[in-house]
Amino acid sequence: MQKPLLLLFLFLSASLHAQIKGRVTDSKGEPLPFVNIFVQDSYLGTTSNELGDYVLELPEAGTYTLVFQYLGFEVKTQQLEYKGKLQELNMSLQATSLSLDEVIIDASEDPAYRIIRQAIANRKKNSQRIAAFTADFYSKGLWKVTEAPERIMGEDIGDFGGALDSTRTGIIYLSETISEIAYQQPDDFKERIIASKVSGNDNGFSFNSAGDANFSFYNNTIDINAQLVSPIANNALEYYRYKLEGVFYENDKLINKILVTPKRSQDRVWEGYVYIVEDDWEFYGIDLSTSGTSLQIPFVKELVFKQNFTFDKENRFWVKISQTIDFSFGLFGLNGDGRFTAVYSDYDFSPGFTKQSFTNEVLTFVDNANEKDSLYWNQVRPVPLTPEEISDYIRKDSIQTLRKSKTYLDSIDAGNNRPSLLAPLTGYTYRNSYERWNISYDGPSVQFNTIQGYVPEVGLRFFKGFDENYTKWLSFNSRFNYGIDEDRFRFDAGLTYRFNAKNRARLSVNGGVTVAQFNRREPISPFVNTISSLAFERNYLKAYELRSGAINYGQEVVNGLFLTSRLAYEKRVPLFNTSDQVWFRNSGVSYTSNNPLDPTDFENAAIDKHNIVKAGLSAFITIGQKYMSYPDFKFNVGGDNRFPRIQLNYEGGFAASNDNYNFHQFSAGLYQSFKIGNKGRFRYNLKGGTFLNGEGISFVDFQHFNGNQTRVNDGGVYTNVFNNLPYYALSTNDSYMEFHAEHHFNGWLLGKIPGLNQLNFNLVLGGHVLSTVGNKPYYEYSVGLDNIGWGKYRLLRIDYVRSSLNGVNDGIFVFGLKFLDFLD
Repeated sequence: MQKPLLLLFLFLSASLHAQIKGRVTDSKGEPLPFVNIFVQDSYLGTTSNELGDYVLELPEAGTYTLVFQYLGFEVKTQQLEYKGKLQELNMSLQATSLSLDEVIIDASEDPAYRIIRQAIANRKKNSQRIAAFTADFYSKGLWKVTEAPERIMGEDIGDFGGALDSTRTGIIYLSETISEIAYQQPDDFKERIIASKVSGNDNGFSFNSAGDANFSFYNNTIDINAQLVSPIANNALEYYRYKLEGVFYENDKLINKILVTPKRSQDRVWEGYVYIVEDDWEFYGIDLSTSGTSLQIPFVKELVFKQNFTFDKENRFWVKISQTIDFSFGLFGLNGDGRFTAVYSDYDFSPGFTKQSFTNEVLTFVDNANEKDSLYWNQVRPVPLTPEEISDYIRKDSIQTLRKSKTYLDSIDAGNNRPSLLAPLTGYTYRNSYERWNISYDGPSVQFNTIQGYVPEVGLRFFKGFDENYTKWLSFNSRFNYGIDEDRFRFDAGLTYRFNAKNRARLSVNGGVTVAQFNRREPISPFVNTISSLAFERNYLKAYELRSGAINYGQEVVNGLFLTSRLAYEKRVPLFNTSDQVWFRNSGVSYTSNNPLDPTDFENAAIDKHNIVKAGLSAFITIGQKYMSYPDFKFNVGGDNRFPRIQLNYEGGFAASNDNYNFHQFSAGLYQSFKIGNKGRFRYNLKGGTFLNGEGISFVDFQHFNGNQTRVNDGGVYTNVFNNLPYYALSTNDSYMEFHAEHHFNGWLLGKIPGLNQLNFNLVLGGHVLSTVGNKPYYEYSVGLDNIGWGKYRLLRIDYVRSSLNGVNDGIFVFGLKFLDFLD
């Protein structure tokens, strides 16, 4: 049945709405993918697909001159008498005949350098020539798996929702977008999505957007995880070598084809070809590639950029009309590739924008954007589908109703819900996919601390989604643990309900009995504390028993302002060590007490038994926050980079069993992260606060700071921690200020050192200051190497930290173990 459907779909795609169709090949008959085909002196056009096939919709019968343009091949024009019905026009293109006869050769320097210098000198002017425009935009995204194991690290990865066939290959993502875009210098942008299609999901919305495809090589750097240096950046001559391979003409325009080669392969660089127009010094085309090493994404094998431009005679500048981004990836035996195709058409360079034309909403969908049928798509799609893509749409669309049916989902659940013999140890999940709920049992984990001894723990979880896109959901989480040496059972649970995904409103209640660290931000993880204690006899974790019940609510009130609130009843009970077990006895080292105020005092606790009511309110402010509006949810994409993110907090203690324990604390914070060209990313975090009536409060309610005594950073965050500060050395109930700053060079500096640049390490510099009333300021600075590892597996970082605490200087090495994030 599928084959006749495919033939029918191909026929309809080629004939029902499209008037001109054909295939573009080279002189040997090989198909040419992504050739630009357009009506001369207009933005009415199309692009050939991977097989060289194209379809062009013409408005009416008449005489047209079609232009066929493809990088590396001669531009060909063809006059066509269109009769208003389906016509076929195949085209063969000849490779460009390059010539150096017209170039004056300077024996001391390749002529490409003269052209590049002119392009650099005119870069800013050319980038600003298109001050404003509107255009139509089409995008297609495709991800394919070419090789997939059945299991990764012991976990069954399945068939990606039916995407993989019996050979473990297949298309796992295919989607298309038709939208209207608007742009105004310097950075105003908006997109209105007219149609969105996702293979196998008739309720899905494509994530292909014009904003994500907006890459300009006129900028000094191109931001793709890392900042890659453009071949015509102001400092490009420091990074690239150039060679003029030849010139050719398009009409009366001389085009220079220039080979771009990195001086150092480990830099954030490209290689390939740029085509630059003589005298205009604008791009005619881009054909550049880079590696996962340059991108700082180890699992990416290669990323290839191609951009094509056409000359606008009226405005006399070159305009981008198409772009393809090809990529390949591989990790843990999972290999694949993909492509994002973008086509721009129907430009208007005099759009008449007003002050109201642009807002912080950068993307929106029209009603029923995801409900357009195949007839609509066949009419508007500028890049024809390949048979493989058509087959994927037909197969997934034909089975999606089945795959959503109760009978099918129940049958799948019946197989997956059968517990294995090891389920009591590894965990188990029971699903009802049709009703969108599941209940899970987390297999036992075992930790150790000197308060409880060995602590086996299990968890139970429940989740319920209330709609197909999970914009509303309910979750329940619970934990049960038993301290063996302490001989004490504890339990806590929490229930969270999300009302909608637009303002992220959610309500949660939680309570129970837990062993809580005095610093509620938990600066030492249970896993690291277990190893530190049992292997090195250093029990840095200090805790008390918390018996509590709390209610929390959070919501985005207006765009850029998110509020959270909390009301809790807490009963705090002191705890003491009950275990001195170790794996290895260390001479001269012994466990300390559970008293963070005096680790040598095993008789007295840092707190007494008491209860208190706690209230808190926090505001998170993002200035100029941009966002995308999907029909069922809102996606924030960041604020104005010129301003930091602001956090304002209030915390109060009321109705305490000891009146001295009532207090008020006000605090604020600023956080900002921004890239400095290709020279890396700078981050800072500034926080400060003060207490009112805080003189006699419990040590639990002091302001504690994220110290570190384990020589291990397991959280991956360095702008919120002091890496050589004892955990509770400077805790305060008075005014305080802390500042963290870090610059991550992303290979900019080390990539220039011969030999060392082959390691692809990243230099990191950091500085941290803490000021509290009654103490000398604590400070530390660090020099580190990140991205340490081998091949695709780079999970280590090493920092040398130099610190000063109350006039005592110290130096240590801190090891960043990124993989520990997965173990906790």
